Amino acid sequence: MSASIEDVAKRAGVSVATVSRALRDLPNVAPATRERVRRAARELNYVAHPHAARLAARQSATVGIVVPTLGPWYYAQFLMGAERTLAQQHYDILPFPLPTVEAIDRFLRVKPYRKRVDALIVVDLPFDARDFDELRTGDLPIVSVGTYSPGSPAVGIDNVAAAATATRHLVNLGHRSIGLIGVTSDEGMQFTTPTERREGYLAALAQAGIDPRPELQVPGESTYRSGAEAMATLLSIGAPPTAVFAMSDELAIGAMKTIRDTGRRIPEDVSVVGFDDNEVAEFVGLTTVRQDVSTQASLAAEMALAGLRGVPIPNEKLNHPTNLVVRRTTGPAPY
Repeated sequence: MSASIEDVAKRAGVSVATVSRALRDLPNVAPATRERVRRAARELNYVAHPHAARLAARQSATVGIVVPTLGPWYYAQFLMGAERTLAQQHYDILPFPLPTVEAIDRFLRVKPYRKRVDALIVVDLPFDARDFDELRTGDLPIVSVGTYSPGSPAVGIDNVAAAATATRHLVNLGHRSIGLIGVTSDEGMQFTTPTERREGYLAALAQAGIDPRPELQVPGESTYRSGAEAMATLLSIGAPPTAVFAMSDELAIGAMKTIRDTGRRIPEDVSVVGFDDNEVAEFVGLTTVRQDVSTQASLAAEMALAGLRGVPIPNEKLNHPTNLVVRRTTGPAPY
């Protein structure tokens, strides 16, 4: 019969919780005590059972990941990347999708994550400093992604600079009428990412001396259908754009379908730039801004684990690099 964690605790003369903390290198265990526990475990050939250790330490060994929705490529990729990193340390993930203002309000009020997770990763949600204060219960580590709030470490990208790079690419090709798909609508939640990408788009136009046209800035969710519908709106105006910057690859690919369905050519008549560089982008030749979502997810997960170990992490945003990938959907302006 194999030794139990109780056997190790008895031999080392400590509590079961101390054995659990010592064997998992958690803080608040004296070096001499840690060594005594390890020696007892070696002598008894004890192999820790992850689930039992979690119960002994009164931890769930689960990290909550709060996202606006589960459908779009970005969030699915993020969940997979975080799960891969956390699983290496025997942690599970528990997603909390919050697709509406009402869902966010309830989440902040009810706090359904209490006693269910050991840490939270908040991804791309329109939380302000007061909301993050509401989230904090006890010593629960919180890492934000996309949205930065003073008081919590964060991972993300420079959306303003990345969007400006995408727009500048089109300007350098001679385009003066450039549409934008993915603007946050007045009725929806005010996410920071679309706002920042619009800021980069406007900055690049201003740098080129181009006056922005409000009718060329169209709302759109990160779906192929939404991109197709937004492109139809852009093509219906009196002077349609010769180029489009879409805030996600789904939007861009949907826009491409509408362009071709109306008999126009890409890029001879309309150039298209996306954002993300998802798996489909390469196969359709989409020029896009590449961001490594999996690496960002891994970094956020590592920050959460460090917080659980009591390792201090600077309360600042770590910007991960992006780069423009030029393919077949962009070319010189037609006139």
